[in-house]
Amino acid sequence: MSEVVRVGVGVFIKDPSNPKRVICGIRKGSHGAGSLALPGGHLEMYETWEDCAKREVHEETGLALVGVKFGHVTNDPMPSESKHYVTIFMLATWSDGQTRPKTMEPNKCEGWASYSWEELEDLQAQGKLFGPLDRLVQEKPKNVVDFLG
Repeated sequence: MSEVVRVGVGVFIKDPSNPKRVICGIRKGSHGAGSLALPGGHLEMYETWEDCAKREVHEETGLALVGVKFGHVTNDPMPSESKHYVTIFMLATWSDGQTRPKTMEPNKCEGWASYSWEELEDLQAQGKLFGPLDRLVQEKPKNVVDFLG
């Protein structure tokens, strides 16, 4: 078991075709495989949260982000997987509303679709969300809910 707490960044990206929805995908090939998650990944040394969000989203979806800002943070111990994360959630839109997200890392994600807050709550109740997103939906932070409102 690693004795290091890792920092993850998850990004709520508004779908320009329906701003009350965000982009999520089913994880594969890593911890949380089979669960729904936001685009994101690990914060790299000396990287800002905003730059991490932009980099990870571009690597995973091909999208360029604008208006990236802090949304929420969760503490995510995962003892069954011998992992512990602090997850920083960022809020953003993508710069070109015509482009759709691409599955740039098919070994890590089954594909991208958009979900409303209500759909995320339903999936959370069914146990289908990735741990950090599950915790965030449970905590229901006002600024994140308002972002989608």
